[in-house]
Amino acid sequence: MSSMRNLVMGFVVFFLLMIKGEAASDYKQALTKSLLYFEAQRAGKLPANQRVSWRGDSALKDGSDAGVDLVGGYFDAGDNVKFGFPMAFTVTTLAWAVVDSFIELKAAGELQNAVDAVRWGADYLRKAHVAADVLYVEVGDGNSDHACWQRPEDMTTPRTTYKIDAAHPGADVAGETAAAFAASSIALKPSDPNYSADLLNRAKQLFDFAKNHPWKYQDSVPVVSQFYASSGFDDELVWAAAWLHRATGDGAYLDFLQNSGNIGGTRSMFSWDDKFVGAQLLVTKLILQKNVPLSGIWSQYKNSVDQFICSVIQKGSNNVKMSPGGLLWFQPWNNYQYVTAAMLVVSTYAGDLAAAQASLQCPAGVVSPADLTTFVRTQVDYLLGANPKKMSYMVGFGTSSPQQVHHRGASIVSIKKNPAPVDCQGGFTNWFNSPNPNPNVLDGAIVGGPDANDGYNDVRSNFQQAEPATVNTAAIVGVLARLS
Repeated sequence: MSSMRNLVMGFVVFFLLMIKGEAASDYKQALTKSLLYFEAQRAGKLPANQRVSWRGDSALKDGSDAGVDLVGGYFDAGDNVKFGFPMAFTVTTLAWAVVDSFIELKAAGELQNAVDAVRWGADYLRKAHVAADVLYVEVGDGNSDHACWQRPEDMTTPRTTYKIDAAHPGADVAGETAAAFAASSIALKPSDPNYSADLLNRAKQLFDFAKNHPWKYQDSVPVVSQFYASSGFDDELVWAAAWLHRATGDGAYLDFLQNSGNIGGTRSMFSWDDKFVGAQLLVTKLILQKNVPLSGIWSQYKNSVDQFICSVIQKGSNNVKMSPGGLLWFQPWNNYQYVTAAMLVVSTYAGDLAAAQASLQCPAGVVSPADLTTFVRTQVDYLLGANPKKMSYMVGFGTSSPQQVHHRGASIVSIKKNPAPVDCQGGFTNWFNSPNPNPNVLDGAIVGGPDANDGYNDVRSNFQQAEPATVNTAAIVGVLARLS
């Protein structure tokens, strides 16, 4: 009888593993790939220790039209433009991973790669910040870039530079870059204290610039409107103030947070355009650590992020929609950027609550830190293969992942294999329209992802679903480190 029971139990375990699919997840492998992705997105002169070997040097004259050195940084998605707004958010969230998951990254053997990813972005942002109140916010032109399909190594499209300054301000992008500098100053302090101090000084300068020039950057640089327009700047100001307080302990930044006229209320998402949830979470950490009281404006910060998280984990009064297969669903275009950002928030909060031996009170009941981590795990497992299509939406992870990623560099033969230049339209004819898988695997890229019914069309032209972006993967680095 016991042998029959064991046999039945064996079949049950096997069945459950089959349902789980690829996401009997090697989170550590996913973490490794997530950091590899940032090496594939590098612009500029590649270092000797570059691991993504199909990439080559690119955009080596960026900034020359303005007489400044803007070589380096990250291409933001599947194109070859450098957009400063999402790049700064990418750097902030990568730095957050290093700050909060330092021990876990070190244990996984990925701390140096994470530090390198932060440093590569911070190096570029330092170059872009040429004076206290001058910041270059874009290199390249979105329309001409999108009209061509070329590798970054031999692109022929204009590399026009765009900046904000006191006469043409942008509090949103200045505030986000201040947050990136402040977070990076904490992340990089153990490895380079002098560099960290420089970043912190820049963070203070840009925060003051943003605070004193309340203006949306697309009103100063209209070319960004079609691609990364900002919905406002109040979120970047509290986000930057929260990071600056964490980096300095200076009460002036607490005063700003306490006296801000807009702390966002309960948000529907956390993203490169809406940082309120992140600021609310950083303030809530201060409450849990008893550095500020749970009263007045401080309790409003906490209540807002609590409601957001309750809605995400399906225990709120206005829950985030989920697909039939269990994926959080925010919107059709690059849904995964919102999912990974939400998981960063939930995972971080789980750690903060656990440290404070506290729990979360949701409309549907009390939620423990372990409950939050369990929910995060379901979303990460879906990402890595435990979904109706049994495919991973992280490229290169598992036995089935997107083959026709909407990405210029990955979809064209490596310049290392065939150095013959690919011209603007030839790239469409020979590579974009090809029915074949991409010749280069963009390891660690997280594509836009499935639709509201768990459907995914793995076709290069399907940019809504098949295009990855740095913001997608940056947010998951710290989450994977915690799960590894």
